[in-house]
Amino acid sequence: MRLLNLEGRPALAVAGGGAIDVATASGDRFGPGFASVYERWDDFRAWASTVERGAHPVVAVDDDDLLGPPVPRPSQVFAIGLNYLAHVAEGGSALPEQPMVFTKFPASVTGPHDDIEVPTGSVDYEVELVVVVGRWTHKITPDRAWAHVAGLTAGQDLSERELQIHGPAPQQHNLAKSHTGFSPIGPALVTPDEFADPDDIGLRTVLNGVEVQSGRTSDMVFGVAELISYLSGFLPLLPGDLVFTGTPAGIGWTRDPKLLLGPGDELVTEVEGIGEMRNRFVAGSPAPVWKEADRAVV
Repeated sequence: MRLLNLEGRPALAVAGGGAIDVATASGDRFGPGFASVYERWDDFRAWASTVERGAHPVVAVDDDDLLGPPVPRPSQVFAIGLNYLAHVAEGGSALPEQPMVFTKFPASVTGPHDDIEVPTGSVDYEVELVVVVGRWTHKITPDRAWAHVAGLTAGQDLSERELQIHGPAPQQHNLAKSHTGFSPIGPALVTPDEFADPDDIGLRTVLNGVEVQSGRTSDMVFGVAELISYLSGFLPLLPGDLVFTGTPAGIGWTRDPKLLLGPGDELVTEVEGIGEMRNRFVAGSPAPVWKEADRAVV
């Protein structure tokens, strides 16, 4: 099953192109918002597996601007750093003994074809497979984890590196990865059964027509099941939550010279079996600058 965000409404992709509106086809049992889809994911999957797609009007999806993020308002957005062997090596870091976890704030989520403002600083790209949680998930073992996954989508963990490494500790890791638009996802949520092997999926980044990243999720240090199990050991994962699972080698920050994003650039993100995002970057307003005189006395 392929679930789309079509002009803000959940829609099911149909063979041959186009989609059917979920709320219309289900008689408003699900939709027109996404909350009823993810909060009742098992019921929704059961309905979607039996609905006769040919019995409902098909809406054309021939305009990329119609597609929004397949999870427009996640409650929680987790992300994993240093999760591909070659990416660990290119940064000169030690292999992590456990998942390196940070967060991206939910308001940074945007669509697969939206323009993204470039803030002041050094903005970098990171193609990622993104897991969407489908059930309330707490303290589960890895062998049960995939059953709690609603689907997979493509994502970019965009990062402003100067703020990210600004010290002293704790550094501004989460904030540097959460500027407006810094978490584009899409173009579809695809259920795990659609993949020959959901643990071995190809992904790549193309910047201005040049491939800059290419990898496979089978090269992860910690796979999807391990990540879901690990995170759920600390707190419940909620339906519709996102987990950015890490990026392969090829980021711009570690290159010599550095390869960074600026106004006018076009970033294409491809994930095998899911599709392509195409985001353009535009000039933005300057980011806030911290001054010692601004410090409040509390």
